[in-house]
Amino acid sequence: MAASWPSHAELVGDLRSLRRPGLAGLRTVPLPALRRAALACGFCAGSDDVPAGVEALLRQAVQRLGERDTLGLAAARSFGLVPGGRGAAAQDRRKAAALVYGVSTETFRKRQEGQVLDQLAEAVLALCRESGRRAAGRVGDRAPASPASPAAARGPARARGDQAPPTRIETTLADAPAPFVLHVSPVDLLRNIDILVSSENVYLEMARTFGPTLSGALRRAGAVRDAAGQLVDDVLADELAAWVREHGRPGLPVRPGTVAATSSGAMRAHGIRRVYHAAVAVPFADRDGYEVAPGDIARAVREAFALARAEREAFDPPLSSICFPLMGAGRARLAPEVSASWIGWAVHEELLRDPDWTVHMVVKNRTTAEAIADLDPPRPDPDGA
Repeated sequence: MAASWPSHAELVGDLRSLRRPGLAGLRTVPLPALRRAALACGFCAGSDDVPAGVEALLRQAVQRLGERDTLGLAAARSFGLVPGGRGAAAQDRRKAAALVYGVSTETFRKRQEGQVLDQLAEAVLALCRESGRRAAGRVGDRAPASPASPAAARGPARARGDQAPPTRIETTLADAPAPFVLHVSPVDLLRNIDILVSSENVYLEMARTFGPTLSGALRRAGAVRDAAGQLVDDVLADELAAWVREHGRPGLPVRPGTVAATSSGAMRAHGIRRVYHAAVAVPFADRDGYEVAPGDIARAVREAFALARAEREAFDPPLSSICFPLMGAGRARLAPEVSASWIGWAVHEELLRDPDWTVHMVVKNRTTAEAIADLDPPRPDPDGA
């Protein structure tokens, strides 16, 4: 089996060839080593699906390096494996990668870039070795599941020291018949849910990390920090700002109910794979505060499901669970039961169309939970999902 794998030097050569064209060059740039690796790992079966297979291989290799690790972040940005990166120019991708290290583009090119390519090639070889062991049936030789693996993303086990949400209840909400898994928990303690939905303003500007809002909590949880606790990468805010620029809306509002997707940043380690930012809060023109129209909540739910369906098969395993907050029940002061009812009925319609989703809702305290659902006595959440 090892004879079918490329060498480390061959992989580094292919990665250097691919760095400038990025993902857009997968079909036009000869990449014999990456092609062999993608075939060996089972990411593609024939010549026509080699580009998609090489992309899947690179994404898996980045996940192996760690999407919140410096090397993983720099590799993902170098090759455009981040939202909005596919069509970015080579110099812009290199600049984005240099920002991970806090150095100039030229310094990164001369010093860190070689290490990034070297380690990405090592990760590809490790995937080849694991694929070979699986083919040989030597299950006992497999490496433990990483946070990016399906086992870690969906399994009930948690890393030592992980804290599970305090309460989990299977129920319906308000007057809607749709089934929910209701969590009474801070949002940053949720585990093993594919998509978390965040309530945002129509300018898609995330709240400050030190604030008490849902948006601020998710921004804080998704940020990458170094060993000293210093912020290295404000992942969610940066990716959301990139989405705004790509859609030509800097400084301008989007239509209420619009949903923008970003990665989950550091929350990937806890089984959270995507964050959907629902623009539902419209600032008052003459005073502080926001207004949220119930109809915009329903529109955001529909757009979130449409986006989830579009992205579902791009992940392995496919996306299958989504969690909503009580949109509008914070600074907009919408009654919790009103928000829950609009969300519940919109979810009900979506599940009639596509029932293969597990739907969650998260609230901060039991008082709010009691306002929107009939609760039995609280019980611990056994698996943190």
